Formats: sequence, C-alpha cells, structure tokens
Amino acid sequence: MSPATETDEAADVAEIADQGEAVLTHRTTDQDLADGVQTSEQVRDDALAPVEHGAAANALAHPDDVGVGGKPLGLREHSHGGSAPATSRGERPASFDVADFPVPGGREEEWRFTPLDRLAALFAGEVSPARLEQDSSVPDGVTISQLPAGDPLLTTLPLPADRLAALAHANAGGAVHVEVPKGAELTEPVLLTLTGTTPGEVVWGHTVVDIGEQAVATVVLDHRGTASYDGAVTVRVGDAAQATVVTVQDWDAGAVHTGQHDVVVGRDANVRHVAVSFGGDVVRLTTNVSYTGPGARAELLGVYFADAGQHLEHRLFVDHSVPRCTSDVTYRGALQGVGAHAVWVGDVLIRAAAEGTSTYEQNRNLVLTEGARVDSIPNLEIETGEIEGAGHASTTGRFDDEQLFYLQARGIPEAEARRLVVFGFFTELINRIGVPGLQERLIGAVERELSAAVAA
Repeated sequence: MSPATETDEAADVAEIADQGEAVLTHRTTDQDLADGVQTSEQVRDDALAPVEHGAAANALAHPDDVGVGGKPLGLREHSHGGSAPATSRGERPASFDVADFPVPGGREEEWRFTPLDRLAALFAGEVSPARLEQDSSVPDGVTISQLPAGDPLLTTLPLPADRLAALAHANAGGAVHVEVPKGAELTEPVLLTLTGTTPGEVVWGHTVVDIGEQAVATVVLDHRGTASYDGAVTVRVGDAAQATVVTVQDWDAGAVHTGQHDVVVGRDANVRHVAVSFGGDVVRLTTNVSYTGPGARAELLGVYFADAGQHLEHRLFVDHSVPRCTSDVTYRGALQGVGAHAVWVGDVLIRAAAEGTSTYEQNRNLVLTEGARVDSIPNLEIETGEIEGAGHASTTGRFDDEQLFYLQARGIPEAEARRLVVFGFFTELINRIGVPGLQERLIGAVERELSAAVAA
C-alpha cells in the first residue's frame, strides 16, 4: 500500500470516528435558563423529556438493536437528573465510619447496576494482611513513603462516599504517600506498579498523591495481576500546579477492583485524571472532583473495553462549589461478547456559589457484538444561572453499514474496516495521556482486543 493511500485511510477513519461527537448534546447557558431550562430543584420535581436524536446520532445505531426494557440500543433517552435520587447528589452521606453505610441490596441508586454477588468477599469487610506488590520508578526530588494507620494526614482527606470506600480507609493499615515538592517540574513520570499475586485474595489499599504548588508532574498507578482489591486513591493538587494522574486497570481475568478516587484541585491548578480499564472480572471506580479555589480546571478522560462476562463501571461526581472553575469529561468504551456490561454515570453539580462555571461531559460507546449491554447516565444539577456553560452527551451504538461500506469502497476489507474504526475511536484519547511508553502499551492492548472483535 502506498504512503498516499495510508494517509487517505487515516483521514477517512478519523472522520468516521469523530461522527456523533456532538450527538445527544444539550448545552445550558444563561439564556437557556431564561428560556426555561430547569435548575436542580426543578429537575427533582419534573425531569426533562428525552432530547431529540439527530441524523448524526443514528449513524452509530443499528435499527434492530434492543437494550434494557426493549428500547433501541442506538441512542438512549436521557434527562437532566431524571433517574437521580430525590435529593441532590451533593447531599448523599459521606463518612469514615463503615457503620454509616448499610450493606447495599442492589436497589440503591449507586448500586443498582453493580453485580453485588461478585463483590461479596469485599463486602464481608474482613481485615487482611495481604498487600499488592509495589514497584516504583521515581524521578529525583519525589518521595514515596508509608503512612501508618492513624496518621493525622489521613483524617484531612475527603470522606468515603460508600461502604466499600469506608472499608478501604478502615482496613488499608495506612497509605502509600507520593509527594512531589513545590515548584518541581518533572520530565519523567512517577510510575507505581501494583501487582496482585493470589487469585481471590482480599486486599485493601490506599494511595495518597500530593503535588505541591506550581509543580508539574505525571503520576501513573498501574494495576496488574489478580486479587480482590478495594483501594482508595486521593490526589491533592496544589495551587497553580499542573498534574496528570493515570490509573490503569490491566488485571488478569478473574480479578476484582473497586475504589474511590478523590481529586482535590487547588486555585488556578490544572489536573488531568485518566482511567483505563481493560482487565479484570469486575472493575468499579468512582472518581470525585472538588475545587478549593477559583480558576481551576479538571479534565477527566476514560477508556474501557469490556469482553464477555466482564463488568466495567465508572462513576464520576464533579462538585463545582467555587467560582470560575472548569470541568471537561470524555469517556469512551467498547464491548464485545455475551454478558459484557459497561456502566458510566456522570454527575455534575454546580452549586449556587459556583458562578462562572464551565462544564461539559460526554460518554460514547461502541457495541461490537450481540449480547453486550451499556448503561450510560449523565446527570447535571444547576443551582445558579450565572454560568459560562454546561452540557452533556451520551451515545451508544453499533457499526453502521454505511460507514463500513464507505471504507470497503476504498478497497479496505470489512474486517480491517471494523478494526480501523474502533482503533481510531480509542487512539485519540490514548494519545492525550502524555506518557509515550504507556500509550504504546495501551494501543497494543486495543489491538489485541480488536483481533478478537473483528472475527465476531
């Protein structure tokens, strides 16, 4: 194949992969509020009707696909908080005390999509001496230490928001503490590889990452091997710092991983949080973002690929409580095989004091085979009309025959056309991580997943 043809193909794939980017989108502005867009109080009383789906949305949908409740699997109806509980997202309980959280039964809003039976060993809550094996690569100036249980620093961290998060704090026996000093400008990432060695072994863990004021740093938490792991991650980004934190869930088959990630962003700081979930039997991560001063920006990126029987669940809560902050959320996933299940729930709360906020979130999913299921729920609560803008988008669909025909008409075999579309779907996000070695590894993982997907 000639270089010119390869370039044309790349352009074609980029064009197709970008279709639907603005699909199912509703942006909220001051004018929208004046015209009747509901605030969070109104939402709880009267959820908005489903938005209209445009032609670009239908490009990803197959007319015969059926999802939960017999609805088409293409683009799913959604509303501003229509499926949210009766109270504001910001009013849910949070506590270090495990007893404050009853064992869930599966009907609770935050647990209704989770296969609780596959988390039974963690909910039992028994203290375990087991720990993940730790291997680290640390640039000069960065320190990694072990905080003992009861260290005063641990009491200053964000509170757990569910029973498993409280158990992780209670049973971890302290925390691994990564410190990047004030003003440091790291040219290499901090790499922390955490490996489970025993199938089914219950392991508790806690990692605290402190990035000093005006520092520039990238931290990678790489989870491998096998275990039943419940781990808390707390990231505190100092004023005017620039931070990228990447958490990779590349577990062996059969592993279980749950965790609460808290990202606290200082004044005028810029943080990027990236979640990559490919391996494991069940992965359930909750990422919470809060701001301590105005002018801060948080970017949340996620990539996941669910195979047969695999459950990958990502929940986010962005709490805008101070003025003039920004959040931008983009998660993309693909699924293949009977019983593959992906869950994405994106909650954004703009409190009354958070004037000048700008926020947007989107989740896009490709269903590659029959028998896979996606639940994608964006929720937006607005308590002030004085914002720059707010919106969300959610798309779920299959390959479109016209897309494949377009590539095949240019001489590309069908299997290769499918591979190229999905490859382009993921690589744009992966290339934004900013760690070349890790990006290459993740692109290789996508290639391996696609080698099975295109044969289906």
